[in-house]
Amino acid sequence: MKFRRRSPSDATPNPDELDGTAPDTIEGPDGTVMVRLGPYDVDDIPAEMAAIDRVDLGSILVAPVPNCELRLQVDERTQEVQAVLLTSDEGALELRAFAAPRNGDLWATVRPQLAQDIVNRGGEVSEIEGTWGIHLVGQMPVQLPDGTQGVQASRIIGINGSRWMLRATLIGRPAVDGDYANIWLQGLAASAIRRGDAALPVGEALPLVMPPQPAPTTEA
Repeated sequence: MKFRRRSPSDATPNPDELDGTAPDTIEGPDGTVMVRLGPYDVDDIPAEMAAIDRVDLGSILVAPVPNCELRLQVDERTQEVQAVLLTSDEGALELRAFAAPRNGDLWATVRPQLAQDIVNRGGEVSEIEGTWGIHLVGQMPVQLPDGTQGVQASRIIGINGSRWMLRATLIGRPAVDGDYANIWLQGLAASAIRRGDAALPVGEALPLVMPPQPAPTTEA
């Protein structure tokens, strides 16, 4: 797939360079067919994108990202999966899906709350117009392993779907480097969401499950 981005000249997010308005289509796996931009509802994946080998984690079907490792954030007390992480040595993409109103805009509701949370924790936050609407770009002070103070960059993207909202958070280099973020956003655009038919409160996290384990092989 190809996903056009513009890249910043330094590590500080620049609204004019980090993320312009991208096309509403991406290339299919064969590199020739243009299809509409995802993430997709699991029942509405374009035929040209169905062949992608996504990892089925219940509510999120994760498309592969080259040179990235798939990790799951698990609550130690309940052993429930809280979030999906695609990680590399220089950053990560965190994915969480939530129940949303059928015709509502949950992202517009929660975005100010997320921005205020960053400010309350001593960070700075701004809004930029991006591929999926308004993105939040944050800078959070952190303590580095050597004890010195540093800054962790993040970019939060909210995508409203059919009774669901996907919150995707780029952390580290992919939050500020448009070219480097390209492969992560390709994976995001090709992923799918399984909302399910259960009645859930608005804003409740959709359940995630461990990926199925391959059956053990036996020697003849």
